[in-house]
Amino acid sequence: MMPVATQFPKLSIVTPSFNQAAYLEETLRSVLNQNYPNLEYIVIDGGSTDGSVDIIRKYADRLTYWVSEPDHGQMHAINKGFARSTGEIMAWINSDDKYCPWAFDVVGRVFSSLSEVSWLTSQTQLLWNRQGQLQTAFHSHRFARTWFYRGWTIPLQPGLKSWIMQEATFWRRELWEAAGGYLDETLRIACDFELWARFYEHADLVTTVCPLAGFRYHGEQKSMAQAEYHAEAEAILAGYRHRTVHNPLQQWLLRQLLHYTRRGGQRFGSRQAWVECAVDREEWSYHYQYCI
Repeated sequence: MMPVATQFPKLSIVTPSFNQAAYLEETLRSVLNQNYPNLEYIVIDGGSTDGSVDIIRKYADRLTYWVSEPDHGQMHAINKGFARSTGEIMAWINSDDKYCPWAFDVVGRVFSSLSEVSWLTSQTQLLWNRQGQLQTAFHSHRFARTWFYRGWTIPLQPGLKSWIMQEATFWRRELWEAAGGYLDETLRIACDFELWARFYEHADLVTTVCPLAGFRYHGEQKSMAQAEYHAEAEAILAGYRHRTVHNPLQQWLLRQLLHYTRRGGQRFGSRQAWVECAVDREEWSYHYQYCI
């Protein structure tokens, strides 16, 4: 049985919505059917004309706030939603993606018991098909700050196979505010990547092997334009080149330093952080290691 609400941090979830009625209800249900005892759920619709508003009204009594009106796009809608939110833990889920049924319980327990965690994502990455069925599941690497600033987590980037999945990422409000408290509305696709770049200036990204959410592939979403996402991400990273070492020779030297002396990782911010659960005790623990 899930503990009472006072034992869980308040969780604010925002869903931006525009003309995706075919998937919207499944997204809403993936949030509301968590039965999380301290949930604030906000839906910002951009004036849909495909029946989405009727679906939202169906669940209106379970929403903290919703509106359907013209806006300036997805990022503007998310910013509007977060501006109305009050929860300690924040995240957004797009209107075609969905959470795993246990996601909020895991997130609530991790953030309430481990003060070291400022933001959290899953190493087990899920892809739903158009019908919402699990199509692919794969295990990613952990996400060191230096790896991110080197561009090793950009889709299509050779060397590492994974990127930070926005729908499976949660963070504390303190981190959101420290990073400016906004999504960059000038970006068309990679607003999440730009937000992560600012988050990394303040805290390590912590991972769990427990799957939390999945991305739905249906060929109609903006994020299918991988080359454009890649280009925006590379442009974003141009402003962060001073945050890590990019020269291959220097990277090799750092690898040798770390291997033979176990030193150097901390100085250059190359820390991988993750949490593990002792299932028999239902307790979470925090771990980290230094890398190049």
